[in-house]
Amino acid sequence: MRDNYDFSKSKRNPYAKRLKKQITIRIDEDTIEYFKDMAEEKGIPYQSLINLYLRDCAETHRKLKIKWA
Repeated sequence: MRDNYDFSKSKRNPYAKRLKKQITIRIDEDTIEYFKDMAEEKGIPYQSLINLYLRDCAETHRKLKIKWA
C-alpha cells in the first residue's frame, strides 16, 4: 500500500445521485407479503421491487387517493 495516492485525474461517481440510502419505515405485514410474493414471481428481492414501485410513483407524479372509512 502506498503512503500517498494521486487523485488529480479522478472523476466523480456518475451514479452518486442514484445511491441508495437505508431508512426504517413501518409497513403492514400483508403489504410486505404482497410485495414478497410478487418479487418471488419476478425473481428479484422484495426490497428492490418496493424501490422500483416507489420510484415509478415518484417519476409519474402519481397521487394517492385517501378515503377514510
